[in-house]
Amino acid sequence: MDQEKGKALEFTTEQIEKKFGKGSIMKYGEGGPSMEIEVIPTGALPLDAALGIGGVPRGRIVEIFGPESSGKTTLALQILAEAQALGGIVAFIDAEHALDPTYAARLGVDIDEVLISQPDTGEQALEICDMLVRSNAIDAIVIDSVAALVPRAEIEGEIGYSSIGMQARLMSQALRKL
Repeated sequence: MDQEKGKALEFTTEQIEKKFGKGSIMKYGEGGPSMEIEVIPTGALPLDAALGIGGVPRGRIVEIFGPESSGKTTLALQILAEAQALGGIVAFIDAEHALDPTYAARLGVDIDEVLISQPDTGEQALEICDMLVRSNAIDAIVIDSVAALVPRAEIEGEIGYSSIGMQARLMSQALRKL
């Protein structure tokens, strides 16, 4: 790096630290954040290998996407079982009202220890999720499914009522908050 760029960079980093505090910017090799990512295995070794880190990252939002009956809920339940096997506390927000406890138990989920909610509206589901996240006591939360998170206004509205974009707004707001 030439001397002029070096001075400009030093000045800029000093200004950033003055405004945002020491440690707000630094070179990665000089005590930057650790790249160690805690993971929860999926219970499927080939998938864990394909994900590159050995499972799904802990403390992050992970969306499982696929066609109907492609195994999304099964995978989510396996992740909950793995989190429990590691000693974690898990929650299942059943927006579809379709959780099969017998099937979940066969996948290894200790169903008696799962916090389960069957919310009436999308807002209620996401508020419950937010409260669980903020408790810092939960290791994994599954919302099954995003498609079933129907906004209150859509439920209370008349048939034919235009509710275009309501769910997208609800999800956008919730994801920014979470």
